[in-house]
Amino acid sequence: MGYPDDLLSSGERVLLHKHSHWKMLLLPCFALLVIVGGGIWLAVLAQDLDWANIAWIAIGAVGLALAAWLFLAPFVRWRTTHFIVTTDRVMIREGVVKRNGVDIPLSRISSVRFEHGIVDRIVGCGTLIIESSSQEPLEFDDVPQVERVHSTIYKQINDNPYDDYDDQPASAGDTAQLPTRDPRDRRGR
Repeated sequence: MGYPDDLLSSGERVLLHKHSHWKMLLLPCFALLVIVGGGIWLAVLAQDLDWANIAWIAIGAVGLALAAWLFLAPFVRWRTTHFIVTTDRVMIREGVVKRNGVDIPLSRISSVRFEHGIVDRIVGCGTLIIESSSQEPLEFDDVPQVERVHSTIYKQINDNPYDDYDDQPASAGDTAQLPTRDPRDRRGR
């Protein structure tokens, strides 16, 4: 059983499982290239020194520390960030040592929308904004294929046969009865 399968309740299925978009790794990759290039340049400059071995060790240690801080940490953060849409809820998990998680039941979501600028549209990501009935809107940046995620969540919310308004009986004061539909019919209202 892999992640997130061990978090699911019985009958729950994963519809989407995504990490943050790869664009958040552009700056760390650029930093890694600068660190390697700068380290090589400094090592070439230090080769004629009497204490070249000590300089190379110092350059390597500083380069390794900078690479761990500016590249490895963001890469691990990206790899351990999960955005999951199931048949029952939306789950967000982040972190390695200190884990953070948010679960939003689909029945509590009042609206879902997305935003993306020109750069986000070019690389194929955006910000997903989920409003639930009891909280401030939650924003999730750098969601890949944000329009697909948006439509998947919207479809799950509106096609859930257990929370449709059609299943509730009309009250005595209602003048018109809404038509009922078969919960197995997934074509819409």
